Amino acid sequence: MSVTAAPQQPSSALRRYAWGVLGYFIAVILWGTLVRASGSGAGCGNHWPLCNGTVAQHSPTIETIIEFVHRITSGLSLLSVVGLLIWTLLGTVRTHLARAFAWASVAFTVVEAILGALLVKLGLTAQSTSPLRPWFLALHLANTLLLLAAITLTAHLLSRTQGATMATVRLAAPFSSIASLILFLAVGVTGSLAALGDTLFPASSLAWALDQDFASSGSWLIRWRWTHPTIALLAALILIWLLHRATTRPSHWDNRGISGLILLLVAIQLFLGMLDVYWLAPTWLQVAHLLGADILWSALVVLAARLTLVPLPSAS
Repeated sequence: MSVTAAPQQPSSALRRYAWGVLGYFIAVILWGTLVRASGSGAGCGNHWPLCNGTVAQHSPTIETIIEFVHRITSGLSLLSVVGLLIWTLLGTVRTHLARAFAWASVAFTVVEAILGALLVKLGLTAQSTSPLRPWFLALHLANTLLLLAAITLTAHLLSRTQGATMATVRLAAPFSSIASLILFLAVGVTGSLAALGDTLFPASSLAWALDQDFASSGSWLIRWRWTHPTIALLAALILIWLLHRATTRPSHWDNRGISGLILLLVAIQLFLGMLDVYWLAPTWLQVAHLLGADILWSALVVLAARLTLVPLPSAS
């Protein structure tokens, strides 16, 4: 029996599917933010994966609907990423780098489900002020960003025409790019903690919010809220250096377009962050801010891959 070899180049349908999976995961993440900001995390009780112990919901509350939809879409995300893995294994050569990141995408998705289940079973949802909640949330958010990075790299490598296999690529200064991504990961984690503080301890005015920041008797989530804008400003400075490197050094790609996009996204994020503070973090603005952060993160991952995973001259 003959075995058909995998094609040298992934199909355009596989490439579109990979980018579609990334877009779907971002939508699921945004809905998860709505769950947290609206206090709907306990909408299904402490049951998991069932909702209130059943599949069909009779006369559900709005909190139950929001949480139940999140569970359904999260379940579909696991199926979509498993489909991406299978299609990538069938549609690429054995040494294609996208395979490793497709496997990583599945692994991070499974961890994401486990962390989500623990948040529910331990009661770390809705208005819970348990000291465990911030740490679980930080771990959850870090895993989410790593998951997005894995899917982004899978889609990016599938879209490459050169430098997508182990034999046709070389590493170029990986530590600087990885360090930059770690810094932006810290921005995301501190942002999630700041958002949790806004949810659990809402302020009725900007002056009251500022007073809470310096009140010794307040929650550490509020008193440490300053870390998010501080790290974000530091990350913006590092980003300037990264974009300078991307646009001035010889490269296989013309990085001016993606660098301009990243600068635009950073400007939008800073503007949304200021509005978030001034308007006391309304739910719709938190979702918009996270959307910008997810797109910015994915763009940074692609740029880091361009700078680090460089096609060999012979591959061209």
